Amino acid sequence: MGVLLSAVLSTALAWVTFRLAAVWRGEGDADLPRRLARPVDEQVDHLRGPVDAPLTLVEYGDYECPFCARATGVAEELRRRFGTELRYVFRHLPLHDVHPRADLAARAAVAADLQGRFWPMHDLLFSHQDALDPDDLFGYARDLGLDVDRFVRDLDSPGVAARVRDDVASAEASGARGTPTFFVGGTRHVGPWDAVTLAHALEALRQGPAERPASEGAGGPAVDGDH
Repeated sequence: MGVLLSAVLSTALAWVTFRLAAVWRGEGDADLPRRLARPVDEQVDHLRGPVDAPLTLVEYGDYECPFCARATGVAEELRRRFGTELRYVFRHLPLHDVHPRADLAARAAVAADLQGRFWPMHDLLFSHQDALDPDDLFGYARDLGLDVDRFVRDLDSPGVAARVRDDVASAEASGARGTPTFFVGGTRHVGPWDAVTLAHALEALRQGPAERPASEGAGGPAVDGDH
């Protein structure tokens, strides 16, 4: 119970921190951007599903955020439901003020991506949120069969750090202030992010502009697989 309470309090503190920051900047939710500022790029983004799928779900997440760990199950349920119609994109938003190891974990995922193992590392990080120190990350790299020396070098490289910063900048520009934050077809999702609610939003997107609410965005356009 103590661990669960700590996780809940940590996430609540993160939410309060972001909301206060928004208030200090004179922002309410209505004042924040609603559209995804940086379009999905299959050459850059971490993507699961066909790159030309008609439906797109983008998540900004933090590897120490307990609600983001829960959201991995939501994403998998939606992928099973929509199959090849859905591409799921994960972008990094480490809340380092309240999750001190989140930035290092994000860089570990990007470093693994340079060896073609982003998603296995991504899944390991979320399933071991209580073990994200450097030695833990090096162990995960060995478990995944990575070149550990290269992984260690990449973990501290300027390019990997810049890759995470780019995601954080795109989150800021898109109105994402906490984690997880979802974008359905390019429009920031407001409200519950359970599988049923997000599925309804994706179904509305699939119906097309004439039938879906004005607040919903349009979907992205092109080989099945994980990127």
